[in-house]
Amino acid sequence: MIVGTAGHIDHGKTALVKALTGVDADRLAEEKARGITIDLGFAYADLGGGAITGFVDVPGHERLIHTMLAGAGGVDFALLVVAADDGVMPQTREHLAILDLLGLGRGIVALTKSDLADPARIAEVTAQIRDLLAPTALRDAPILPVSSLTGAGIDGLRAALVAAEAETALRHAEGPMRLAVDRSFSLPGAGTVVTGTVLSGSARIDDEVTVSPTGLSARIRSIHAQNRPAQQALAGQRCALNLAGEAIHKEAIHRGDVVLAPALHAPTDRIDARLTVLPSEPKPLGTWFPARLHSHSVEVGARIVPLADPIAPSEAGPVQLVLDRPIAAAVGDRFILRDTSASRTIGGGTFLDLRAPARKRRGPERIALLNASAETDPGRALRALAALAPVDLPAFLRDRGLHDAGPLDDLVRLGPLVLLPAMRAALTATTLDRLAEFHAENADLPGMGRERLRIALTPRLPKDLFQTFLREESDAGHVVLEGAFIRLPGHEITLTPADEALWERIQPMLLGAVRFRPPRVRDIATDLGLDEREIRRVLKLTQRLGRTDQIAQDHFFARATTREMVAIARDVGGADWFGAPAFRDRMDNGRKVAIQILDFFDRHGVTLRRGDLRRINPHRVDLFD
Repeated sequence: MIVGTAGHIDHGKTALVKALTGVDADRLAEEKARGITIDLGFAYADLGGGAITGFVDVPGHERLIHTMLAGAGGVDFALLVVAADDGVMPQTREHLAILDLLGLGRGIVALTKSDLADPARIAEVTAQIRDLLAPTALRDAPILPVSSLTGAGIDGLRAALVAAEAETALRHAEGPMRLAVDRSFSLPGAGTVVTGTVLSGSARIDDEVTVSPTGLSARIRSIHAQNRPAQQALAGQRCALNLAGEAIHKEAIHRGDVVLAPALHAPTDRIDARLTVLPSEPKPLGTWFPARLHSHSVEVGARIVPLADPIAPSEAGPVQLVLDRPIAAAVGDRFILRDTSASRTIGGGTFLDLRAPARKRRGPERIALLNASAETDPGRALRALAALAPVDLPAFLRDRGLHDAGPLDDLVRLGPLVLLPAMRAALTATTLDRLAEFHAENADLPGMGRERLRIALTPRLPKDLFQTFLREESDAGHVVLEGAFIRLPGHEITLTPADEALWERIQPMLLGAVRFRPPRVRDIATDLGLDEREIRRVLKLTQRLGRTDQIAQDHFFARATTREMVAIARDVGGADWFGAPAFRDRMDNGRKVAIQILDFFDRHGVTLRRGDLRRINPHRVDLFD
């Protein structure tokens, strides 16, 4: 168990930790000289229950709240310290508000310096504290009078902490590790060492890790857990990791960095969250409100963008946090917001989505996704999200620091996406409906463009996953993929009445005596007094229908003529090689046209070519039948 102290300056937090553990958590010369805590202090001891309890001692000065916040994240148990002679003071209130915003519901209030107060004063301060605790998650925390000087009440407090240690549930240590760095230093003969709380997962000696958000790679050389050598670092422990790596040195790693499994490295500078504003805030928080964000040991500048109405004091609502720089975070992490002058705490909340969009961030669909993401159980959150839109499973697991989300038998996979079976079936049904509508309105077109269909579907799939979806639909026989077009299996191109009427005027010009050398598009357009583009369009449609073949650019032959020319080539050559002149003489259509026809046959595999000679391919002579 990790215990975090809290309370006003000079109320005896460090002295109380020393009385409990025998360790002076003030390690800096300046701290000892001035008699106040300036930086985070740490102590470890077996309080009598057989387990090592870690203590994080935080400064109580109002100007050092940012340091207190770096130590408060990740603790299991709060030790709120109130001096009996002073009673409740400003940082008592602010520290308690921070503990409540961090969701810390387990703790004890130590009423220190009880030797300086008579029973009436102790009763008075106890009543003050009970009133202060009433609206918070620590409302039922016991209040124990103690004196670090005389030792009165210390044994009782120690026994209460041992009982709390026994009741502390082990954190989930099966997933990938995340350790929030609060110190980085060098030791002679060891190199770079970082310390912090293991937020989740576990790691062993020789494991490869990444320092996020910088992305530096490192290897764990050794581990100290709860101030003892260990082979493994587990969630819930205070650990020191001795790191080795090409770019690893104490100046390269800072308080606020996170040492994590490489698969979790995905920094973000835009996060959607749920924010609760403290009652002490003077007015509602509007768009682009500046603040300082604290989460575990990191501190960064942020702008607040409410996703609904401005959030009034004592109220809560969804917000987008736009950060000055990327940080390493996870869905479900708690955060605190303070004003930019570091004079007051504004509020706090929980991260909901680390990949927040810069546009379309306020719509009802977006709010529904955030509400689903607020579910704390990963399996339920995944299904709540999948009920609204396909979920990128690898990203879902990464952003929650998980290896897996449990059984997925009730969900359907589409590449990396998971979605409900009903949504997958709806995608197929919508695809078929859109194609049917398109064919009805565009009977003369071979099919619908892929991108046009993708945009018409809800939910809209990313382009690469849409191609995966189309392949699955094609394999199932639902659609036919033809180049850039998609059609239903039974769709055939048909001409409109107007196009059919024009074709009836063109067709005679391709038959009869001129069939082996029909007029080109421009000649047909001139003879009919029509636009050349219109003639070309209709002839291309008839080619798709199998009525014509475009032998050369803008030179269309009737399909019946193509079949006749294939028969002529077969008759001319038989099983032997033949040249263009022999083929030309049978049709009397000129050398250039004869060569264009034979080139067309080559492209379609009707003939095999060797230099200027050709022979019939016996396997393709029925191609135009």
